[in-house]
Amino acid sequence: MAAPLQRRALWAEGLLLLLILLFCIFPFYWMVTTSLKTQVVALQSPPAWVFTPTLANYWEVLFEDRVGFALINSIIVAVCTTTLAVLLGTPAAYALARFEFRGKQDLWFWFITNRFVSPVVLAFPVFLLSRELGLRDTHLALILMYLTFTLPIVIWICTDQFRSIPRELDEAALLEGASQWRIFRSICLPLAMPGVAVSSILSFIFSWNELLFAYILAPKAAKTAPAMAITFMEGYDVPYGKIMATSTLIVIPVLIFALIASKHLVRGLTMGAVK
Repeated sequence: MAAPLQRRALWAEGLLLLLILLFCIFPFYWMVTTSLKTQVVALQSPPAWVFTPTLANYWEVLFEDRVGFALINSIIVAVCTTTLAVLLGTPAAYALARFEFRGKQDLWFWFITNRFVSPVVLAFPVFLLSRELGLRDTHLALILMYLTFTLPIVIWICTDQFRSIPRELDEAALLEGASQWRIFRSICLPLAMPGVAVSSILSFIFSWNELLFAYILAPKAAKTAPAMAITFMEGYDVPYGKIMATSTLIVIPVLIFALIASKHLVRGLTMGAVK
């Protein structure tokens, strides 16, 4: 009697997982298939499930609408922001995890509350500041802006990673004559790599997908791919195929990056659960 009930529970669990999987995948399926349709087919009602695919939308956005140029800008901004956030964030996280100093709790509270402020509130002051400093429409303006919210992410995650490393390792290395920098670089940082990988992925994704500041700070020369995609929706004629082709091109690098780092991502996200 128990075996049939257990089998039914497994079937129900499998069916539930399948429904959740379909629910998560369907938007991507719709995005990719729409990118392969002409404007006439994309506007059909009811939707055309069987159609002749075309790459015309990809050709137009890449070679006529300069989306390829915007993707290069996105890569430059996201990679530079992530690199700087990791280079600055990991030593800061190590200091917060290992040392006691005046203002530590206030600094930690500021890092935690940094993301509480709505980006819309900062939009106008940031616009004026970038214009006064002559940074508007430059990669540097976006990198500095994105660093303000990716750096706290790196510090949050890596601080917990460094706290999980036994202090006895530091003490043993000190007795052997190692400097504090050597302990950080050669002992603690390699052990904290899962957390560094997770924070890097999140920083890259946030920088890659950000739209508001990209639209305000980089209208032409440094325009990123998300800001380019939204310009297609100006006017009454919305080119669904071109928008979906651009969206697909935006998603592909993030998927590749996440797949490459998936081993560290899973390990980093589950480390706290098994600690």
